[in-house]
Amino acid sequence: MPHLQSPVVTLIRTAVAVVLIGGFALGDFWVGVSHAAETVPRQILNPFLAKYCGDCHADGADEGGLSLDDLGDNLNDAATFARWERLFDRVADGEMPPVDSEQPTMDVRSAFSKALALSLATEHANTKGTVLRRLNRSEYQNTMNDLFGTRLKLKELLPEDGRSHEFENVGESLNVSLVQLEQYIAAAEGVLDSAIARTSQKPTPKTKVANYAETREAEKHLGKAWLHAADGSVVFFQDLVYPTGMLRTANTQAAGRYRIKVTGYAYQSTKPITFRVGSTTFARGAERPTYGYYSFEPGDPQTIELEADIEDRYMVEIAPWGIFDDHYEIKNKGIQNYQGPGLAIKQVELVGPLTDEFPSRGHQLIFDGLTRTEVEPRNPETKGKSWYVPVFDLQADDAPKDIANVLQRVATAAFRRPTKPIEVADFVELYQSQIDEGETMERALRTAVVAIFSSPEFLFLSEQKGWLDDYAIASRLAYFLTRTTPDQPLLDDAAKSLLSRDPQVLLGHATRLLNDERHQRFINDFTDAWLNLRDIEFTSPDKRLYPEYDAFLKFSMLRETRRFVDELITQNLPVRNIVQSDFAMLNNRLAKLYQIDGVEGPQIRRVAIPDGHVRGGLLTQASTLKVSANGTNTSPVVRGVWVMERIVGKRPSPPPPGIPGVEPDSRGASTLRELLAKHRDSDSCRSCHRMIDPPGFALESFNPIGGWRDRFRSLGDGERVVKEINGRKVRYKLGPPVDASGQLANGKQFDGFREFRDLLADDEDALTKSFVTKLLTFATGREMGFSDRDAIGKLVAQSKIRGHGVGDLIKLVVTSDAFRRK
Repeated sequence: MPHLQSPVVTLIRTAVAVVLIGGFALGDFWVGVSHAAETVPRQILNPFLAKYCGDCHADGADEGGLSLDDLGDNLNDAATFARWERLFDRVADGEMPPVDSEQPTMDVRSAFSKALALSLATEHANTKGTVLRRLNRSEYQNTMNDLFGTRLKLKELLPEDGRSHEFENVGESLNVSLVQLEQYIAAAEGVLDSAIARTSQKPTPKTKVANYAETREAEKHLGKAWLHAADGSVVFFQDLVYPTGMLRTANTQAAGRYRIKVTGYAYQSTKPITFRVGSTTFARGAERPTYGYYSFEPGDPQTIELEADIEDRYMVEIAPWGIFDDHYEIKNKGIQNYQGPGLAIKQVELVGPLTDEFPSRGHQLIFDGLTRTEVEPRNPETKGKSWYVPVFDLQADDAPKDIANVLQRVATAAFRRPTKPIEVADFVELYQSQIDEGETMERALRTAVVAIFSSPEFLFLSEQKGWLDDYAIASRLAYFLTRTTPDQPLLDDAAKSLLSRDPQVLLGHATRLLNDERHQRFINDFTDAWLNLRDIEFTSPDKRLYPEYDAFLKFSMLRETRRFVDELITQNLPVRNIVQSDFAMLNNRLAKLYQIDGVEGPQIRRVAIPDGHVRGGLLTQASTLKVSANGTNTSPVVRGVWVMERIVGKRPSPPPPGIPGVEPDSRGASTLRELLAKHRDSDSCRSCHRMIDPPGFALESFNPIGGWRDRFRSLGDGERVVKEINGRKVRYKLGPPVDASGQLANGKQFDGFREFRDLLADDEDALTKSFVTKLLTFATGREMGFSDRDAIGKLVAQSKIRGHGVGDLIKLVVTSDAFRRK
């Protein structure tokens, strides 16, 4: 970091070090608050444990990994607390003692549960508000870009955030190291470089218009793989990769926001032709982003238009989808005689970089109130040269006062609350120290601004234990629903103390933010964490087993689930739709996979599910089925855990030490059901697998890419399949039949996925409890614990009165005590 002098690093290191040490207060930040350790009431609990649990869990016995001999009393110890909490749940749910053992009376069981619950709730209540909450990478990126008007990929500059179970915004998992701090400083410098104007005049976007007949590749492919139509369009007949299907033209000259217009039509086709629009570069290993899938109708040329952030020296890339020369007619008869459908591209227009505002809001945030003028070069003729870089001079009428005002304004925006002069005194002193060392006014001001945006007051949310003040509520609501710093209407009502005093004002802002275009960030981040969609690319399906998997399907998977969750919220649909809905959000690619007719075009839209069809709800969506499988096989254990944790809201215990996992057999020699039957013979495994295996068995009806199956696919033994996919013969064989039956832990049986889904959907209270818990965790930045159970139960009861609408659940969360307290 050659730009930064030691004072900025020293200042911020000192401030963060105070926070990291713990046990100290720094302004509004509290960490490491100690309290008297809570202990379990042994005099009440021991008689119950001895009579009903000792045979299996005491005197050397540790069935299920629980040994009462080693169970401590100090609930301040996290591991001890977790064991007692697990024990409480087993007794409260009736799982302990086992049904074949002597059972306590209801009064005895209730007395045990109440005594243990009081100790657990007290301990958790004393600790849940003591953890600092840092902005995670997404929140940091959104905040910096929104404040400065930039569009930078800042997440890539920062280390991955820790996770607390599913979520990446839980305070206890978001640590800060001094190395990470230096990365924040470098990121802030990059934002300033992008936001501060480098010219006195607003840049004019350039327009490029390209026709593929005029590209260098045309000489090689026209008349062979490409057809030059009579109207000047170039027609492409394959959806293969370069050189016959990947169309590249109109390269950028600078990174930025661009407008892309593609003009064309469906050639020799009675149906629309779908195609991908993205970008590519000749750089090895570089990302090839996809901006969207579109379609052209037969007939006259049509134009589609989109905007996208494109890196420097990238080219627009277009690739048709779903058309094939299955029988090599082009090769055998020539391109002029081919009668199959094609994609005709008349021209591609690229406009940019686009400038929405000039100078940027970040430039104005820093320089308003100061005079910044371009210095005339010694040789005026150099101003017209492409290599000319303007130099600016910064001046102030009263530098000490004006700079202090600027830094106070910047700090107010950064800290998400009004600031006082004393709070920016260190930053003013840092600025002056740079001036004293000979730095220019602009360079010294930049250093102080970087320090502000690398300070604990910016990186951490200001939340004191107990009831939150209005500015903390404003930040919590903004980062919950738009994943960024609070906007001016929120801050205005926070200044009037309306957010803490009037629930209707808070609800009004929640409704407003749900309709804000930035709300899509909430949908993306929440579904990425809750449903683990972030791992959609973690595995690549085996092309031999699943040749129908392609980039268009992967692209559509994420959009289906995100649009589905958004539809549940905006239409306030009942929570049972999470597992059982009469509609799906589909396009032509998903409809093809799901075997639903009548869906044309790549746009995701709401489609009614045909009567008797298996689709509907999250459990049948390709995205969730893919992230809960590997690229070759499915595991009932993995999918069962996924359903229990993310949909049902019950977290199975981890396997005992030394117990090996069960791996699928890709040769098709045996099913996992057969392997798991042996695995469950172990006393240490039986109780958990009784919970997690049944939902996993139910989902065996779906393969790793979300397709329905009656039989497993195999690369070994099995029945040969006579079928072509994408013009090629399949290589997989059909193995054993799928058995999707099972029995839930409560004894209810199901014959297949449909019956399992119906059983799950019927328990709307359980679905609501799970979903509310996920929402509260994401909204507050902390895991819900034992002392939150009563509050969550009340929210479920209130939701039931309203019909368990998903939109209503968000409103209940926002006005809950858990949301408004730390």
